[in-house]
Amino acid sequence: MHLLLNIRRIFGRVQSLFLIASTVSALLSTFSLVFTDPVLGQGETDENFKNTLNNGLKCTDLLLGQYLCAEPVIDPETQQPIGCSKDKKYVNVLCKSAPGIVCDGQFNNDSFYRTVPCKWTSGHSFETALLLSVFLGMFGVDRFYLGYPAIGLLKFATLGFMFLGQLIDILLIATQVLTPSDGSAYVLDYYGAAVVRIFKDNETYLFTED
Repeated sequence: MHLLLNIRRIFGRVQSLFLIASTVSALLSTFSLVFTDPVLGQGETDENFKNTLNNGLKCTDLLLGQYLCAEPVIDPETQQPIGCSKDKKYVNVLCKSAPGIVCDGQFNNDSFYRTVPCKWTSGHSFETALLLSVFLGMFGVDRFYLGYPAIGLLKFATLGFMFLGQLIDILLIATQVLTPSDGSAYVLDYYGAAVVRIFKDNETYLFTED
C-alpha cells in the first residue's frame, strides 16, 4: 500500500515537472516570436535584416504578404479609379510595408506608393450593349452604339445577317470580346465580373516546377 502511494507521488511530481518544462518552453517560443523578425525565422536581428533589405531592395519588388495597399478611390460614373485615362492606364495607391520590412522608396512611416492597373472607359455600358444586342441586334443598333456604323448598316439591311449575325454579336458582347471601337473598356462595377485577357508571346517567361 505504501509502495503504491510512493509511486503515485513520484508520478505526480514527474507530471508537475513536465508541465513546468512545457510552460517554460512555450514562454521561450513566445519570447522568440516577439523579439525576432517573423520573416526571418532564424534568429537574425531586426537591425541586420533591415541592413540586408536596404541593399538594393525596391518597394515595387516586395512580394504579396509583405505589404498592404489601400483601395483606390472609384469614380461612380466610370467605375474605375479616379485619374485613369486613355494615356494613363494606371493609378498610384498608398501602401504600407509589413513590420520589419524596409525597402527603397518608402517614407518615414513605412509607407510608399505603388501603381495598380486600371481600365479606361468612355461611357459605354456593358448592360446597355448586351440588351441592345438581344432586343435590337437584328437592326444593328448594338453596333451603332459601340461605334461600328458600317457593320450596323449591314445588319440593318440584312436583318442581322438573317439573325445569325445577331446571335454571334450577342455571344461576342456577353464574353466581352467585342468592345467599343475607341479601344475603351465597358463600364462595369469595379468589383464586378470583368474579363481579363492574358496574352502570351515570345517574350513571355513561364515558371516551371522543379
